[in-house]
Amino acid sequence: MSEPEKKYYVLRAVNGKENKVKEYLEAEIRNNNLQDYITQVIIPTEKIIQNRNGKKVHKERAFLPGYIIIEAILVGEVVHFLKNINYIIGFLGGNEPVPLRPAEVSRILGQADELQEQAEEFEINYIVGETVKINYGPFTGFHGEIEEIYPDKKKLKVMVKIFGRKSPLELGFLQVEKE
Repeated sequence: MSEPEKKYYVLRAVNGKENKVKEYLEAEIRNNNLQDYITQVIIPTEKIIQNRNGKKVHKERAFLPGYIIIEAILVGEVVHFLKNINYIIGFLGGNEPVPLRPAEVSRILGQADELQEQAEEFEINYIVGETVKINYGPFTGFHGEIEEIYPDKKKLKVMVKIFGRKSPLELGFLQVEKE
């Protein structure tokens, strides 16, 4: 029989108690020797800058308030254990835990560029020297000539004439269209 694989799941927590839940959960995992079943407890956060009394204060806050992501193998009593942690409401999706898709996990963990994901859906053929029209961004409506192509980044270097001078712009494949 094959070994079950680790997947990412979302736990719903009481809003504002995410850090307490994470600390308590990590302590309980150590105390009950569940490290083989629950390997990561993640609170997606973002860094913000607040202005307090004329001073800039760097702060970190929950990107998805009320949600905690865990990487786990949900076998046996692990589901029951997780549902009975203080301040946990349950799993996202109801009674049965539903794993996140890999694309969702990478987007939440900041490992994927959304524009890149969209560009992979279809084949795009550009040629150096070809004229293109910009259809998205601050230079919408401008025309330019392709100087370089970066297929790994899904970007183009386009020379655009702005105020009578040629200027290079780095644009995504989805920001331009062939003429």
